[in-house]
Amino acid sequence: MPEAVVVATARSPIGRAYKGSLREMRPDDLAVQMVRAVLAKVPALDPTEIDDLMLGCGLPGGRSGHNMGRVVAVLAGMDHLPGTTVTRYCASSLQTTRMALHAIRAGEGDVFISAGVESVSSYTWGNSDSLPDTFNPLFAEAQTRTEKFAGGGQTWADPRADGSLPDAYIAMGQTAENVAQLMGVSRRDQDEFAVRSQNRAEDAAAQGFWANDITSVTLPDGSVVSADDGPRTGVTLEAVSELKPVFRPDGTVTAANCCPLNDGAAAVVVMSDTKAKQLGLTPLARIVSTGVTGLSPEIMGLGPVEASRQALRRAGLTIDDIDLVEINEAFAAQVIASARELGIDETKLNVHGGAIALGHPFGMTGARITSTLINSLVRQDKQFGLETMCVGGGQGMAMVLERLS
Repeated sequence: MPEAVVVATARSPIGRAYKGSLREMRPDDLAVQMVRAVLAKVPALDPTEIDDLMLGCGLPGGRSGHNMGRVVAVLAGMDHLPGTTVTRYCASSLQTTRMALHAIRAGEGDVFISAGVESVSSYTWGNSDSLPDTFNPLFAEAQTRTEKFAGGGQTWADPRADGSLPDAYIAMGQTAENVAQLMGVSRRDQDEFAVRSQNRAEDAAAQGFWANDITSVTLPDGSVVSADDGPRTGVTLEAVSELKPVFRPDGTVTAANCCPLNDGAAAVVVMSDTKAKQLGLTPLARIVSTGVTGLSPEIMGLGPVEASRQALRRAGLTIDDIDLVEINEAFAAQVIASARELGIDETKLNVHGGAIALGHPFGMTGARITSTLINSLVRQDKQFGLETMCVGGGQGMAMVLERLS
């Protein structure tokens, strides 16, 4: 059975939605720049040998609609290349990498582009053509739901501030509050983690890590963006602790200990190890295993727990075998709770900061973390990495990588 390997990655700077550096960029134009950039890193590859372009997008619609994956292929000048658009919300471009892995192992192709994009700045709130209406009347049958986790039980009342009934995509901040309550994650725990994320990302920028990780984007006016709009500099626990909760008056989730809304794109070239050898390429990493699991939407933040266990089991590894871990920082509460359940050494976790500092463009995040994790493994001369994230709607996803270069 052929192995699936990553031979190149490219990720754009991450912009703040509506007011940031990428707010004027169309999502398809942003994605095509990353596709071109990642292919430029593999000059030995004939584009006609690419089997498929699979693009992740958390909320495909509006400017992100009309099967954007195919649109990107055509914009890139590759009419021969099929394209598809996939959504698994926060894990959309991790899902496309998983699809490439499966196709390669099944012998149904040798070269794939796994990409992801999100342009929250392009959303038209309230426009049914831009955002999905997930509320199904069947959700009205129950005002509360109960979930058992770690041997205990917890019941949640209607989490929506407007009094409407819960559906699969309840407010993500409410799910973070549920996780904090269920798993005993304090406000101070979350604030300390948020400060750590900002400080680590700031330090990484000073050391040149992000400059190596980021591929510049050319804006419509010809100007160039080469750095993330975040992280914030000089963040302190004292300042963060003064912020008020956002989702519940007596809650713990604030604007500082969760990720912002963002724009960005990333792309990864995945190919069979046999094809890489034929082209004389040294792969960056091998995709060892993946996992995807589901749980109640009310506690979606705990999704990384079972997904990571699944991926580790399939890899024949334990968490102690993993050198570096990247858990997407949707909310500090869910990262802390998931890391505790998995027994992750804090010194191995998000060593250059995460989405609280950088941002979380939903469709981009899976591919962005792949790039960051591989670069982190190279920088620290480590072997195994785990990428994992919670997924809106109540899912978790994970992937184990082995560095090869």
